[in-house]
Amino acid sequence: MTLPPKPPAREGRVSLWRYMKLFRQDILSAQPARLYRAWMAEFKTPFFRSYLCNQPELVDLVLKNRPDDFPKSDRIREGLAPLLGNSVFVTNGETWKRQRRIIDPAFEGGRLRDTYPAMLKAGQGAVTRLASVANGEPHEIESETSHAAADVIFRTLFSIPIENEIATQVFHAFRDHQRAQPVLNLGAFLPLPRWMPRFHRGEAKKTAATIRRLITDLTAARMQQIKAGTAPDDLATKIMTTEDPLTGERFETEEMVDQVAIFFLAGHETSASALAWALYMLALYQDWQEKLAQEALQIYSDHGPDFAQVGKLRLARDVFRETLRLYPPVPMMVREATCPERFRDRDVPKGAQIVLSPWHQHRHERLWDRPDEFDPARFGTENGKTCLRSAYMPFSAGQRVCTGAGFAMIEGPLLLSMLVRAYRFDLVPERPAMPVAHLTVRGKDGIWLRITPRG
Repeated sequence: MTLPPKPPAREGRVSLWRYMKLFRQDILSAQPARLYRAWMAEFKTPFFRSYLCNQPELVDLVLKNRPDDFPKSDRIREGLAPLLGNSVFVTNGETWKRQRRIIDPAFEGGRLRDTYPAMLKAGQGAVTRLASVANGEPHEIESETSHAAADVIFRTLFSIPIENEIATQVFHAFRDHQRAQPVLNLGAFLPLPRWMPRFHRGEAKKTAATIRRLITDLTAARMQQIKAGTAPDDLATKIMTTEDPLTGERFETEEMVDQVAIFFLAGHETSASALAWALYMLALYQDWQEKLAQEALQIYSDHGPDFAQVGKLRLARDVFRETLRLYPPVPMMVREATCPERFRDRDVPKGAQIVLSPWHQHRHERLWDRPDEFDPARFGTENGKTCLRSAYMPFSAGQRVCTGAGFAMIEGPLLLSMLVRAYRFDLVPERPAMPVAHLTVRGKDGIWLRITPRG
């Protein structure tokens, strides 16, 4: 049986400096194979201790039962600070809670229905764009899914298509930033004092500044529209006009820029990754592709499904869900212990880094049946249902669960079904995909497919 691609694990012990080098090249292959069976693993460095936790009870303790005792690690902020500033992705405590009180109402169920037409237009745009490359020649699909996901973000957030001049500039600047910004910053490994400057690459700071300037222009213009009473009823307007129910405060322009930056990073980068891997899985397993295409043909017409029909795309949902299991866009999350703990009869000191790895838990040999196989039907089995509740966290879990999780689970199956309804996707044998992780799980040399119109 052909298994989905999986990076080779590191063999044996390595020095800290060797590990840092491997980590910078790829987070996943830098890890030892034992993590696919271990409930917990301890890693020692001269500067801090880290504990990777796979046991569901430990993960629940950190994310659900006592989340305030395990805030996000400041080490994660080090590499992302030039772009994300003080966004909800990196804040903790009362600042984070205030930000979530303002942001969350924009993503409630009724609002998702309101944003759906914009999402559908982005899907129609993606189908139209692929027509020019649906000639059976090898084509890199991640660039297309990145384009589609960015279109969804701009249409739902600011009511502008990706073809808008500022949207296009942000999209290209973000791609430049991805190439310039490594996930590993010196401050992520060394306990640097807050006053010490962080030495980010010049190109990373430049691209981050460009993105933030463009987003500031969009945000300032929207502020003026809100004051004039002419603002469209989209996600940006909803967030910018929502008051914190406890303080009555709204986001000022600078803080809104921080939030838009993370919406773009989380909502665009992660969706692009998941959609590209889903198409690759369907090219690898043609029987599932045909089933999904038939589901879409039976449920909706050429223009796409209406909001009520999206819930009927059960196979598309399961394919997307299984893809998120095998290729969670964010492969690891890091929390910090604020007080001494005792995990599995082992002392965990205050300040220790608690690593939660969707990548390893989703493929854990002691949790999932046939963990390395692609099987969307697994979620109908007893094992699949159990693991879905206890060992599945592509959007994190608990109070810090991704606010856009519901949004993503509409967007992913929708775009996937629309693309597969219109086109057939086939492998390029001479260009197999191999996952690597920096900020998100992407193809090491891209994800190449042959695309042809479906008859």
